[in-house]
Amino acid sequence: MSDAATPFITTVDSKALILEQITKTPGIRYRELLRQTGLANGTLEYHLKMLEKMYKVKVERHEGRRARYYPISFSSDEAHIIGYVRNNVARQIVYFIQRHDLCTFGEIVDHIKKAPSTVSWHLKRLSEGGIVSVRYGQDYHLYSIYNNNLIEAILKKCEESFGDKFADRYYEMFVEL
Repeated sequence: MSDAATPFITTVDSKALILEQITKTPGIRYRELLRQTGLANGTLEYHLKMLEKMYKVKVERHEGRRARYYPISFSSDEAHIIGYVRNNVARQIVYFIQRHDLCTFGEIVDHIKKAPSTVSWHLKRLSEGGIVSVRYGQDYHLYSIYNNNLIEAILKKCEESFGDKFADRYYEMFVEL
């Protein structure tokens, strides 16, 4: 094989590797993609720009936050939701609220077993993202999911990408019930 053919094969392999990682892990961030692919920073950046120009990947950029990369088949709604629930704590909160319809802050903290400040921060983010709604009472707040069917479908579609730790935790949550 000539040296001239090698860069072309490497380029094709690099793009395929990047697409494979994005497909397996929708909502992946640049640094995570860099680690998963093992590509050099400049190489990854170049190929991502090319894949975006070729409409092979969708990139969601938010002001003040890093970009997330999705398969082109993901809708904007799906990408938006995955951006919020890729975090394990946020996902645990969403699953808990889904199973209990209306939850108080104390119930969520007790179940998630994280500091109240951590739960509060995630609930605020999920609320601002339009995933969780808050009903304010005199002595308590009640949390519910805005569009439960949509959230459930998206989480089911992406649960493999959350990794084995998520599957183990999800199983543990059902056993605890």
